[in-house]
Amino acid sequence: MKRTPIVAVVVAVLAAGSLLYIERRSRPAPVAQPTAAVVPVVASKVTAKNVPIYRRGIGTVAAYNTDVVRSQIQGQITAITFTEGQTVKAGDLLAQIDPRPYQAQIEQLTANRDRDQANLTNEEANLSRDTQLGAKGYATPQLIETQSSKVAQLKAAVQADQAQIDQANVQLSYTRLTSAISGITGVRRIDVGNVIHPTDPNGLVVITQIEPISLLFTLPQTDLPAIQDQMAKGPLSVIAYSQDNKVKLGEGKLLLVNNEIAGTTGTVQLKAEFPNTDHRLWPGQLVNAHLLLDTRADAITVAGSAVQQGPDGPYVFVVRPDQTAELRPVHVAEINQGQALIDSGLKAGDNVVVDGQYRLKEGSKVQELHGKAAREADLQSSVQDAIP
Repeated sequence: MKRTPIVAVVVAVLAAGSLLYIERRSRPAPVAQPTAAVVPVVASKVTAKNVPIYRRGIGTVAAYNTDVVRSQIQGQITAITFTEGQTVKAGDLLAQIDPRPYQAQIEQLTANRDRDQANLTNEEANLSRDTQLGAKGYATPQLIETQSSKVAQLKAAVQADQAQIDQANVQLSYTRLTSAISGITGVRRIDVGNVIHPTDPNGLVVITQIEPISLLFTLPQTDLPAIQDQMAKGPLSVIAYSQDNKVKLGEGKLLLVNNEIAGTTGTVQLKAEFPNTDHRLWPGQLVNAHLLLDTRADAITVAGSAVQQGPDGPYVFVVRPDQTAELRPVHVAEINQGQALIDSGLKAGDNVVVDGQYRLKEGSKVQELHGKAAREADLQSSVQDAIP
């Protein structure tokens, strides 16, 4: 009977242990706190260099000079001495009009002049003789005056004859159709054997001068004060690019700013001249014109892909020495050909994230990729694929 309390105590202890075991088994296992993920990025050092400042517009190439070769006389074309698309120089013969009618006219007019000259010589001799007789009293003053009048009339006739001959020689020269400018011939508008007229609207051919060549382009009127300020310092360069901005077509100089602003568009027209010795610019061609306004020395530039837009404006991520990301607000002056010009917010030597920044936030741990890994990384695509 004395062993009963001891047994009860043992049973109670065992029961309490069982309950404690069951309670511990029923509790959920503690969840391990995840460590911050390391974000792979590609970064680039910021450098300071001279950066050109451009103003860009769309322009049309125009021939420096255009000459429609027309005839100033009527006649049959007997020869054409050029081929379509040929490069010609000023004064080169392009076509020949039958000169025979004009040569015959010159011969007739020359005969008339010679006849009048012979009569003039005879009347001058009579005047000299009458003058001598008058001095001796054998000729009246009236006779001498009449003879002087005949001489004067014949002199005028000879002069008129010579003027007609000169005019006929000019007409004869028009039988040679020559180029007034150096350039390239276009499509021939008339063939050998046809009669050409001064009133023909198309003429013989159109010659276009493309060395040098002109470019007309427009810019917003807000750029006008800066352009005028820079023009006062010296000539400004203009670069012509293809419509996709991939091919440089030529470099020239700004000639003038037009004397009015287009009220409907708020733009101003500018004209540039290009040497165009390689003939890469062609009349009527649409190109992109880049006006070099200034060159900023020791400017800060980063890849345009590094610049992000936030609610407070543009920003970039800078990699700190401890391999964490810092969100850095910046002021972007302009973005040109994939490079952003930074006015403030960065300095030379800063390590800026140019790819993979879409998963970053302030203080994120980063892993910089270099070399082959950086070239093969497609960080932006992987982030976009991970977005639900």
